[in-house]
Amino acid sequence: MIANKNVTSTGQVWTRQVSEQMDTAAMTWGEKIADAAYRWNVLPLLMGFLLGRALILEELTPFVIPYFIVMFYLRRDCIITTGFALILGAFTQTVPLGLQTVLSIVLAFAACKISQRMRRKDFSRTPLLVMTTIFVSHLLYHALTNQVNTYELVMVAVEAVLGFVLTLIFIQSLSIVHLAKPYEPLKNEEIVSLVILLASLMTGTVDWMVEGISMEHVLSRYLLLLFAFVGGGTVGAAVGVVTGLILSLANVSALLQINLLAFSGLLAGLLKEGGKVGVSAGLLIGTAILAIYGGAEETLYLSLVESAIAITLFILTPAVLWKKVARFIPGTMENLQSHQEYMRRVRDVTAGKIQQFSELFTQLSRSFAQTADPEEVEEQADAFLSRVTEFTCQKCWKKEQCWEKDMQSTYQGMRWLMEKVQENGTLAGVTPPKEWERKCVKTEKVMTIMEQEFERQESFEQLKKQVKESRKLVADQLSGVSRVMSDFAREIQREGMELSFQEKQVSQALEGLGLSVRRVDIHSLEEGRVDIEISQPTCYGRDECAKIVAPMLTEILGENIVVRERHCEAQKDGSCTMCLASAKTFEIDIGVAGAAKDGKLLSGDSFRTMDLGNGKMALAISDGMGNGERASIESQSALDMLQQLLRSGMDEKISIKTVNSVLALRSTDEMFATVDLALIDLQTANTRFVKIGSTPSFVKRNADVITITANNLPVGILDEIEVDVVSRSLKPGDLLIMMSDGIYEAPRHIENRQAWMKRIISELETDDPQEVADLLLEKVIRQHSGQIVDDMTVLVARIDRFVPQWSAIQVHGMQKLERPRIVS
Repeated sequence: MIANKNVTSTGQVWTRQVSEQMDTAAMTWGEKIADAAYRWNVLPLLMGFLLGRALILEELTPFVIPYFIVMFYLRRDCIITTGFALILGAFTQTVPLGLQTVLSIVLAFAACKISQRMRRKDFSRTPLLVMTTIFVSHLLYHALTNQVNTYELVMVAVEAVLGFVLTLIFIQSLSIVHLAKPYEPLKNEEIVSLVILLASLMTGTVDWMVEGISMEHVLSRYLLLLFAFVGGGTVGAAVGVVTGLILSLANVSALLQINLLAFSGLLAGLLKEGGKVGVSAGLLIGTAILAIYGGAEETLYLSLVESAIAITLFILTPAVLWKKVARFIPGTMENLQSHQEYMRRVRDVTAGKIQQFSELFTQLSRSFAQTADPEEVEEQADAFLSRVTEFTCQKCWKKEQCWEKDMQSTYQGMRWLMEKVQENGTLAGVTPPKEWERKCVKTEKVMTIMEQEFERQESFEQLKKQVKESRKLVADQLSGVSRVMSDFAREIQREGMELSFQEKQVSQALEGLGLSVRRVDIHSLEEGRVDIEISQPTCYGRDECAKIVAPMLTEILGENIVVRERHCEAQKDGSCTMCLASAKTFEIDIGVAGAAKDGKLLSGDSFRTMDLGNGKMALAISDGMGNGERASIESQSALDMLQQLLRSGMDEKISIKTVNSVLALRSTDEMFATVDLALIDLQTANTRFVKIGSTPSFVKRNADVITITANNLPVGILDEIEVDVVSRSLKPGDLLIMMSDGIYEAPRHIENRQAWMKRIISELETDDPQEVADLLLEKVIRQHSGQIVDDMTVLVARIDRFVPQWSAIQVHGMQKLERPRIVS
């Protein structure tokens, strides 16, 4: 066992190593460098070294303590090496600065430990902690070196305040560097704080010169190229201003850099569409123009050389680096793709969890639906006889004779009596087998006890039956819930292509028609399930959404599009929002007529017309037992439950069975209701009929009348019913006529009611649903000389092909919109 465990463990390690090697092999060289840098903590160490060197006004070092303390909370695993990097950077400036940095870091580390013991693990008190640490450590250093005077005190206070501000900036920027989520775009203030951090790092390169070339100028322009290429002119100009400002604080003689970097960043960003060449050209033009204003030929030459070096570094930058930066900038394609990838992962995880719940409900449904096997029935029979013999044979002096020597004949006689009492409910008048009666000395007592035991068992079986029906109800419900959740999981997992191209096409088409569009959001382009949301300035009641937008989309999508809902002047700026969706192939016009028995106000009949939200329409009539309030409550209750179940996505059979079980279980009174249900698919006009104790329905197609029947008892009578579903395909112009028994059975002197009803329907000369309903009700009432002998309800629906209100608008030069293929 131990050997197997070791082999398994070794295999897992080997598999993990091979997987890591394969992942490494799949990386580009840029990704390999980035991965190695992350593993060796190169970035925190490099940042620490440069910030240790960074000076403001040639004597203030406000970067060290903010960086160290913020890193203590973010990357405690490398805090020691970060401290050494800061100290090393400070010593490369001057020895006194290095000694001051050592003292500051020691006190900062002690302050962080004290704060940690006080269980302050968030950033709420960090700026105050930094300001206090800078003030105390620098004041202590000046006291030890006998340099305490008014000027030094003012400088220490200024440095402490700068440290306070930089801490707020570093909390945001360093969190982006080390903890950022790539699918979340950066806010404007986060971008600025990140640029300030990068500019602060560049101040550590001040006075680094190579053959007269300033490294700070090269790096600042390289940073400018990177952000302008990723974010465009706005981001490029902002980066130029912030970077130039920070560098000018470090080196007062570099004030010209603010203008140069801001102007160059704007030009480079505006030429972003030209790719790296366009951005590089923008930088060269900007630096050349401002360098010319400098006057000296040597200055122009050096500026162009520095820009050329920055451009060379920019061109050699691997795509993985600028794409990583672009993932954080709002509006970039990389950020959009990253967000979509994140949403896809969230969707897959959510769908997986829902599918797991679906499988759980399926398993629970199977457990509740289990029935007793034949062996259990046989065991129940033996247990019945055991209880009978316990009160009779166990105390009889002939027990040994009957159950040991004559066991076969005794058992057969007892079994025969048990079957008789189960068949008749009593043993009165039953003559037991002669052989058994001749041997048994307690015949009457055995038969009396058996009858008593049978009564007890009957009560027990009745209880078991109720429990069984309850289990069956739960099993059906769980099965229905499982199916709904499984369908929902599949719906979540439907993955479409990125639709920004199609959104741009729609926007261009609308603008080509002279409309001003604020936003186009396409949620789905699946045929029959199109869902598009458009925002535009108010049209002041001209109904542009229905007259122009929907017809244009109808043309480029190749299917009828309608305005599902509109919100005129819904936005604060007065703009409108419209939601457009696929029109159904068919539409239904409905008419209803009804009357209560004896002309009363309250009818026992109820009806519903239900839009199920999945392209289906449900029509239902329910007739409660009897008349009046109680019948009305029963019929409405049945339809309310049915409506909720159908809208939840449950199958019509399960829905009907659930309603039946609830009505049968919730009361011991005889309460039942008929249900006449028609489910119409508005895309195909295919209709499924479910009739539970209801009368036939009729379909009038021109001069023909088609009868639709099904034989099922009303819900609530039996604990369990079988549901038959009848399917029919309807055609445009068909009239579907559903009615309660008060209409169908009213002409009682007529033998063949079905033939009479078909004749009445065929003689109707109108196809208006409301007129048909009114005429049928009137003809039935006239058959009884104006008397209403029962609750009467008739529901008529006409199937029509959908005809758009406005014809499609063809946009010149606009091709059909390409629908992405959906991968299930």
